[in-house]
Amino acid sequence: MAEKEAQLNGAYYGPSIPPPTRHYHRPGRGSGCGCGCCLLKLLFNIIITAVVVIGLAVLIFWLIFRPNKVKFHVTDASLTEFNFTTNNTLHYNLAVNITVRNPNKRIGIYYDRIEARAYYEDQRFNTLTLTPFYQGHKNTSFLNPVFSGQNLVVLGAEETSKFNEEKTSGIYSIDVKLYLRIRFKVGKVKTGRFKPKISCDLKVPLSSADGSLAGAPETTRCDWDF
Repeated sequence: MAEKEAQLNGAYYGPSIPPPTRHYHRPGRGSGCGCGCCLLKLLFNIIITAVVVIGLAVLIFWLIFRPNKVKFHVTDASLTEFNFTTNNTLHYNLAVNITVRNPNKRIGIYYDRIEARAYYEDQRFNTLTLTPFYQGHKNTSFLNPVFSGQNLVVLGAEETSKFNEEKTSGIYSIDVKLYLRIRFKVGKVKTGRFKPKISCDLKVPLSSADGSLAGAPETTRCDWDF
C-alpha cells in the first residue's frame, strides 16, 4: 500500500494531458439577436396593433353611419355660343345646372372650396370659383356655373378636325370638372379636409338663333376621382 502511494505522489512521465476545453459566450451571438431584434419585433407588434385598431374603428363607423357617396348630376346645360376665330380664340357661353345629392342620414358636408373648370379637347378655357356652403343630411343642393367669355385655345390637327365635325352636327363634347375641398361632419365631430375631383363629360347641343336645339340635352351622371 505504501509503495502505491509513493508512485502516485511521485513525478509523472507519461504522455502529456491536454488542458480542458474552455467555452466562450459572446453577447449578441448565438440563438438570440440582441436589442436590435427586440426593437424590430416591438415595432412590428405596434404596427399590427395599429392596423387592427384602425380597421375595427372603420368597420364600427361604417356599421353605425352607413356612409354613401354624394351624387352629382348635370340636369341641364345651355350652350348659346361656341366658336373659334382665326387667331385660335374660342368664344363661348355655357350655363350648367348641377344637382348635388347627399343621401346620408347622419353625415353633413362642408364644401369649403368649389372650383369649376370647363374643358374642350383637354384644353381648359374657363375657371370659376363658386360660393362655399354646408350641406345637411338627406339634402339636395344646386350649383349653377356660367362660363362666358373668350380665351385662347390651341387645337392640333386632329382636335380641329373633330371640332369641325361637331360644328356640323351642332353637338359639342365639353367636360366640366369640379375641384373640391370638403369636410365631413358626424354629430359634433368634423373630419380633416379632402380634395376630390368630380368629372362631368357632357354632350351639349348648340342653341340656334331661334332657340331650337340640335339635340335634346340629357341628364349626365358625374364621376368621383380622389
